[in-house]
Amino acid sequence: MGTIIARQRKDRTVGYTAQILIKKNGKIIHREAQTFDRRQAAKAWLARRETELAQPGALERPDNPKLLAVIDRYIADARRSLGSTKKQVLNSIKKHDIADRECDQIRSSDLVAFAQSLNVQPQTRQSYMSHLSSIFKIARPMWGYPLDQREMQDAMVVCRRMGITSAGNTRDRRPTLAELDRIMEHFETVRRHRPLSLPMNKVLAFAIFSTRRQEEITRIKWEDYDVDRVWIRDMKDPEKKKGNDILCDLPPEAIAIIESMPRTAPEIFPFSTDAISAAFTRVCQFLEIDDLHFHDLRHEGISRLFEIGKTIPQVAAVSGHRTWNSLKRYTHLRQAGDKYAGWKWLAVANARSDPLSYFARFSGVPDIAHRSGYSRGRPDARRGAPPRAAAASRPSAGARDESLARPAVAAVP
Repeated sequence: MGTIIARQRKDRTVGYTAQILIKKNGKIIHREAQTFDRRQAAKAWLARRETELAQPGALERPDNPKLLAVIDRYIADARRSLGSTKKQVLNSIKKHDIADRECDQIRSSDLVAFAQSLNVQPQTRQSYMSHLSSIFKIARPMWGYPLDQREMQDAMVVCRRMGITSAGNTRDRRPTLAELDRIMEHFETVRRHRPLSLPMNKVLAFAIFSTRRQEEITRIKWEDYDVDRVWIRDMKDPEKKKGNDILCDLPPEAIAIIESMPRTAPEIFPFSTDAISAAFTRVCQFLEIDDLHFHDLRHEGISRLFEIGKTIPQVAAVSGHRTWNSLKRYTHLRQAGDKYAGWKWLAVANARSDPLSYFARFSGVPDIAHRSGYSRGRPDARRGAPPRAAAASRPSAGARDESLARPAVAAVP
């Protein structure tokens, strides 16, 4: 029932692999193996396991649920956040025919057929297979389910070589200085006419010079800011979604923008990602700037650091990347030197503005009103603050209107 095979390792030592293979009616019903440094140890293990397997009930059919049930257990037992995208993908897989198969019936051909049945781009098929493979990796060692990881590995190889799946296209879009000038000019014009509008010039400039993602910008709090560094909470990472707090360096340009912001809320940029995203999307459509995403500003900022001569460790200290493989995609260098030297819009982004103007326009939005501490309909009244002074001590309506109409930043020549 058992055999011992001697194999030479890479370090020229010999390992002894004890194998047990049990068949019933021509079908393998049990297989296991273990490697030892000495033949005597392999023999002892083999004898002990053969005795254990000979006991009544030792070879009863193991728990063999359908893939659908395994997916449900994987989601339920996860001790860390899986991420909304991964949950969505796994839940959608449960609707396919392969989810009705028992674990020991799933072969590589079934997995390839599943990938082919997905009416999506090859890059998306790769994402589906990758998320599903994480279940195959733990199902047997964690729960004893007979999901064969080798079947998934074989399927992944077939899908990749046959073009059924493919890696995502590496995006290398960077905004030109002319495009940024047009965008900043537009937002400056908006601010002149509507001083209470979102200070997008500051947000965009900070995104470039700090290399921060959109959602990271809106999460940064004053307590996270430490002169020339800042804590980025829950930084995006494929292996860790929550608690991945990274201390990142801040270039001088980013520090100047932070110092220009009013300390009127826990967050330095107390705006919603939806508001920022909508404003950026609208301006690109209005100016007919094609295929430019907000995330491309991060690409621009990281590439700029390389262009001005920063080393890989220095760039990684700003961007938060941990490996060169994840950082090298940003090295689409266009020139040497700093093209932003003397950029007129940086002075605009650094200008201090009326603190209340940042919240007055958004005081009716629950998210902004809550985060900024300002109550609905009264942008100059904090929640829980003492009652305002008597009406006689307040400025007239005309005076207030004139104050709100004053531009938040000086006009650009």
